[in-house]
Formats: sequence, structure tokens, C-alpha cells
Amino acid sequence: METSKFDIADYLDSNEMIAEYLNTVLAQGNESDVITAIGHVAKSIGMTKIAQETGLSRPSLYKALSDGAKPQFETILKVLRAIGGQIQINPMTA
Repeated sequence: METSKFDIADYLDSNEMIAEYLNTVLAQGNESDVITAIGHVAKSIGMTKIAQETGLSRPSLYKALSDGAKPQFETILKVLRAIGGQIQINPMTA
């Protein structure tokens, strides 16, 4: 039996799935998890497309969104806009 490596990017095929994935990681993960998740979403959409929309090079995107990276906040905002996302602050409930 042949198996293939699991890649979450293969399953991020709708805006709803992307939003649910990112919201779950934001709620349960740490900053490194969030950056990696944004990278998964960018990969699912296409790094070339994201690079064109952000004005960043593909290698820079891969580096900025890799596991353990510490990208500038400006880079995260550019990528979020390119993937159709936004940051929204809601009051926390007790």
C-alpha cells in the first residue's frame, strides 16, 4: 500500500475552509503556528500569485512563512490581504 505525505494546503480549497483553519490556529496556536498556517494558505493559493500581489519574491515568502520564521508585521499584513483575509479585534469573553 502506497501512502502520500499529508499536506494541509491540499484541503484549503475555499474561503470558508481557509477562514476556519486560520481562526482555529489563532485560537489554539502560538505565533509560530499562525505564521506557518498563513504559509499553508499562501501555498494553497499559489506562492507566485501571492508574490505578485504582495510585491515580495517567492523565495522571500517561503523564508518569511516557514516554520520558526519571525517575519515583520508588515509582511504578515501584505500576505493576509493577498489571501483575502484581515485581522479583526473582538472583545474577549470571560
